[in-house]
Amino acid sequence: MLRSPLRLPPARYFALTWGFADQHGGMTAAMLRRSRSFRQIGGVDVDILTLDDRPDYPEYAERLRASGELIDGLRIRNLWDELREKLPAPRGAMPPVPELLRPEDGDVVASHGGTVLSRVRRGADGRLVAVDRFRRDGSLLATERSDADRKIVLYAVDGTPIRSWKTSWGLYRWWFDRLTGGKPSFLLVDSKTAARSVAGYRRDNVTTVHIVHASHRQGGRAGELRPTREYVMRRAGEFDAIVVLTTRQQADLADDLVGVEARIRTIPNGVDLPTDVDIAREAGHGVVVASLNTRKRLTHAVEALAAAHAADPRVEADIFGEGPREAVIRRRIRRLGVEDDVRLRGHDPAARLSFRTASFSLLTSTSEGLPLVLVESMAAGCIPIAYDIRYGPADMIRDGVDGFLIPEGDIDAMARRIVELQSMPPAQIEGMRRRAIAKAAEFSDAAVTGRWSRELRAAYDAKLLAAARDQPLSVRLRRRAGILRRKVLWTLGR
Repeated sequence: MLRSPLRLPPARYFALTWGFADQHGGMTAAMLRRSRSFRQIGGVDVDILTLDDRPDYPEYAERLRASGELIDGLRIRNLWDELREKLPAPRGAMPPVPELLRPEDGDVVASHGGTVLSRVRRGADGRLVAVDRFRRDGSLLATERSDADRKIVLYAVDGTPIRSWKTSWGLYRWWFDRLTGGKPSFLLVDSKTAARSVAGYRRDNVTTVHIVHASHRQGGRAGELRPTREYVMRRAGEFDAIVVLTTRQQADLADDLVGVEARIRTIPNGVDLPTDVDIAREAGHGVVVASLNTRKRLTHAVEALAAAHAADPRVEADIFGEGPREAVIRRRIRRLGVEDDVRLRGHDPAARLSFRTASFSLLTSTSEGLPLVLVESMAAGCIPIAYDIRYGPADMIRDGVDGFLIPEGDIDAMARRIVELQSMPPAQIEGMRRRAIAKAAEFSDAAVTGRWSRELRAAYDAKLLAAARDQPLSVRLRRRAGILRRKVLWTLGR
């Protein structure tokens, strides 16, 4: 019996991020969804790795399980929690124990159940100066000092130093080695922060993939990389694959990385596809689902909605989300006098269900990777009206066919389009909704997992061939024969 092409290659699977926030954003949601699809469709377990000092991962994981975001076959593994449970054997001469941080100095503390698990000090410039980490019994687990020759030192329960590393990256890579155990493994890195430690992490048994969830360009300018991404992007060739979410970004990244030999591929994020969408909608009702931050540019959405409401009083909308710009957005709503018509709803776990009843959605970001809210809106038959930014809208929307593209930053054009939508013939609007739903079907979990299956196998094979490039001809031929044999066995389901 032939094996489904959706099945993933047999290996150990790891998804690496820096950490989780209580109200996580789109990148984390996409990582969790991909991991669930790997388990449910691809047939593999996934360990989700975190490197931060969050003190309550066991309870947090239970909340994710209760919400359905974490399922059997997925588990969260935190570096420091695992070291608290199991230490490596001592090795070599160790540096002396530094003076520990003092509670009275006002250092930032992470505690759990009344026990301090970490104490952190930063310099005036915000840079990390020192960290002390503790076990749940209060004993010292590790010290980290930015100015020390051996930056991180690990301690036994009795306070004896047993291991040390010159850099935090050295510790992380040591942990990755322990996790993969020399077995064939895939390490998928979602966080741009965590990706810095994986660039250059080369192991014969580990295929590394970095997923870029947002624009890599500074201000959208060709050849100019964002400072937060430049280190990793310049080392893109040190990963076995770089995955972006749209073909437009794949082409731009290839152009921007002149002289860098990197394997760049496009795999979008998967999304829920409702099966019982009601095409009929109340005219005029819009929705925005976004974090209230500068990048989402929601004052533009408020101004466009206010102008549209002035032209057609049926236009009104709900804005779901929270963030640092909430006060600014509220003031803009009050100044425009639309408090009853443009409503801030705050964070709502069920906010995306609003796409199933809204007539249209707005996207006003300065940049994106492939915004899930855009796909979710279209999947629910909610017509998207989006700025034509890099990246996402133009890859999804055919202007006037299944949504509308607006010149970036043109608030007046967005307002006009909202008003025009209200006067379109019902049959035309219904056709747009149906075409939007059909477009979103390309982003089903099954379709996306199938793409991951093909690309991971190809990246693994390319890694094997690259490793044999400088080997004798006989070795290269054996590698090629092994790849062919594996493909045959895979197809036969063995």
